[in-house]
Amino acid sequence: MSIKIAVVGLGKIATDQHLRVINKQSDFELVAVVSPNSTFDDTPAFKSIAELAKSEIEVDAVTLCMPPKFRFDIARDSLNAGYDILLERPPTATLGEFEALIALAEQTGRVLFAAWHSKHNASVAEAKKYLCSAEIERLHISWKEDVRFWHPGQEWIWEPAGFGVFDPGINAFSILTEIMPFPIFIKEARILKPSNKQTAIAAFLTFGSVRETDTDWTAEFDWLQPGRPSWDIHIETKDGLEILLSNGGTHLHVNGDLVHAGSSSEEYEDMYRHFWGLLKSRKSDVDGAPLRLVSDAYAIATIESSEPFY
Repeated sequence: MSIKIAVVGLGKIATDQHLRVINKQSDFELVAVVSPNSTFDDTPAFKSIAELAKSEIEVDAVTLCMPPKFRFDIARDSLNAGYDILLERPPTATLGEFEALIALAEQTGRVLFAAWHSKHNASVAEAKKYLCSAEIERLHISWKEDVRFWHPGQEWIWEPAGFGVFDPGINAFSILTEIMPFPIFIKEARILKPSNKQTAIAAFLTFGSVRETDTDWTAEFDWLQPGRPSWDIHIETKDGLEILLSNGGTHLHVNGDLVHAGSSSEEYEDMYRHFWGLLKSRKSDVDGAPLRLVSDAYAIATIESSEPFY
């Protein structure tokens, strides 16, 4: 039997990835969409979770794709309506909201899946194998893109709870926390915020860990890079191993040789396979490590005002 699923929020990521993958996989059946203003083909459409719950349509699970600012209330209503949930990344606006949803999912007996799509590329899994017992000497994240090209008209990303440059940057954190053989944290942070915006346009970070060694672990996030984006994670180990995850984690180079080349579409397909497994086993997957890194970066950062952004 296929899982009857509804997609809530019909923005770009929902139409480009979630709806495509759901319609492609036989394990899921799209039975409804929820959006205040949008519809999708001939699929039954509703304006709210409350409206969906009052309908006669049978729904097993929902995928939530709206901006994180609105995610908690809709997720809470979905759990109380008896729906299992896939949360697009970032799962919520704050760690407190995320922990509250985890507790509510446990209370209601529902499955909650914080779906970090970048973790689901085969290149990431392969890199994790190479690093499982490595002593990491150098680490650098370069996550740079042109916000005008990748996020045109998306004013919510500049508002409180919009994450700013960490909206794409949290993808890097989801990969990093997956492949590192031990926990890491934000040691130092410097954030640039346009004088007319509420969230970051650039960030420069240093990481630390419980290991009592000097580390060269850094990250740069920038929304003003023109042309081709740089979505790269470069790692060097003490025994001479060099790992490069590029193109958003889809391509893996080991010591300069291309080992695997995947695509973002494969990430979402594997993500839904994982969700199906969680639903069958009635287990949740609620990794909050990437969200914690963003929260900690904002908490300890030196924040500098930069030129207005228009």
